[in-house]
Amino acid sequence: MEFKKINDDITVSPQITSADLSKIAAAGYRSVICNRPDGEGADQPSFDEIATAAKNAGLEARYLPIVSGKVLDQDAEDFEAALRELPGPVFAYCRTGTRSATLWSLSQAKTMDAADILQATKSAGYDMAGVVRRIVNGGKTPTDEGDAKFDVVVVGGGAAGIAVSSSLKSRKPGLNIAVIDPADVHYYQPGWTMVGGGVFEAETTARTMGSLIPKDVHWIKSAVAAFEPDNNAVILDGCRVVKYDRLIVCPGLKLNWGAVEGLVDTLGKNGVTSNYRYDLAPYTWELVKGMKSGRALFTQPPMPIKCAGAPQKALYLSGDNWFRNGVLKNIDIQFMNAGGVLFGVKDYVPALEEYVKKYDATLNFFHNLVRVDGPAKTATFKVAKPETEAEEVTVEFDMMHVCPPQIAPDFIRVSPLADAAGWVDVDQSTLRHKTYDNIWSLGDVMNAPNAKTAAAARMQAPVVANNIAADIDGGSPVSLYNGYGSCPLTVERGKIVLAEFGYGGTLLPSFPKWVIDGTKPTRAAWVLKEQILPPVYWKAMLRGKEWLAKPETVSAK
Repeated sequence: MEFKKINDDITVSPQITSADLSKIAAAGYRSVICNRPDGEGADQPSFDEIATAAKNAGLEARYLPIVSGKVLDQDAEDFEAALRELPGPVFAYCRTGTRSATLWSLSQAKTMDAADILQATKSAGYDMAGVVRRIVNGGKTPTDEGDAKFDVVVVGGGAAGIAVSSSLKSRKPGLNIAVIDPADVHYYQPGWTMVGGGVFEAETTARTMGSLIPKDVHWIKSAVAAFEPDNNAVILDGCRVVKYDRLIVCPGLKLNWGAVEGLVDTLGKNGVTSNYRYDLAPYTWELVKGMKSGRALFTQPPMPIKCAGAPQKALYLSGDNWFRNGVLKNIDIQFMNAGGVLFGVKDYVPALEEYVKKYDATLNFFHNLVRVDGPAKTATFKVAKPETEAEEVTVEFDMMHVCPPQIAPDFIRVSPLADAAGWVDVDQSTLRHKTYDNIWSLGDVMNAPNAKTAAAARMQAPVVANNIAADIDGGSPVSLYNGYGSCPLTVERGKIVLAEFGYGGTLLPSFPKWVIDGTKPTRAAWVLKEQILPPVYWKAMLRGKEWLAKPETVSAK
């Protein structure tokens, strides 16, 4: 927690935790304002958690959520009203503090000189020069000139962003590259299934972002507000402008927890958990270890989602623990799947069905979670089977593992880069944007019809790097992405069904069958997942060493 004091009335801060509220009260603050929407980050407590801790500490709390980069004039007026109404001094926070500082700056525009606004926010560690430009430009950020200019700008510092930056830097060492990402921590998200299964400790899946940004690549620690591709410009939180010659867009996707009524209020308690959040995966294991009888629900929302096998991975590892401890006969496992099949590539289904039988799990297709009552321990699903009228059913549970609905980030969905569904619109082979020739995309945010997995990003990074290098040299695309994705399905502790496939469900195994037969559960695939892939991720993929990631080349005509 940081106290970034703007003046005696207002202090802003990056994300806080429930444990910080007593310290904030002890420092003399009387109110807290949250400017960050719930569900924006994988390690973010909900506002309800913060509000409860604030009340216990004697603080008033108010929720004024602002989508990153979308501070409207009305938002600033609401913030000004909150400062008037709440007892002061006030402590406001968001992901980095920038949104809170921006709100304050805009709220003071009518009564303070621009120089005074700049000085006050600068003393707190925030550069509001872009906000002042917006104020004097009638509310719009000018993009004809920028605060910084780079050969290549990469939006997103996740698996895709760091991998493609490293790959591009290895091909063109002299390029001036910047990665834009506001996060302090980078997560190895494929490891969270193993955390929820009691195999990994959560801490082993996290590293500081600064330790992973490639050497000689600039890190701009900010969130993106908007794109102006006609001016080759990216607008950041705080209305700063970054210009580029070429742009790579890979910010991942948004876990839309709020789309399920009541879910945010009960996450991490009442037996409701998810391996899709860093701080909740350990709770999954806690619930699994403690459960001796009752009903366990495992949910899967409509596609697309990242790692489509993750919802059932949680089921299998939980079932295996209950089997090994002799309590499986007392537990009713229910898989609630909004889709109509167990897995989208039929070659892997027979092996998975054997484990469904082993754990005596009931498959409920076309069941989409729409509402949760945590204290009552009930979940309501919309059941929409083909050629039947949709209905709602409510199911009681003792434990529920939830996979949240997933959408493109807000700043992507409203941008000129998005297709009608909100995803970045690319050519599925070259990963180049269909409209803007100097823009590429990879990872979970783009609209190619591939599985959204870290393994897919590992294969996409050299494709994008090769094609940008060729473009810089004046050539056409030289590499093609074949849709490769991998989903190591952890069917029991010690065995994995290694699903590897490309566009159209084509099998794309990385190993001969005598090494790993992906259609069957094998010990070798478990060793790959548990012992080999984590160091490959940290020490190879993120450093531009493209192990098992050679892209297809464009055939000469």
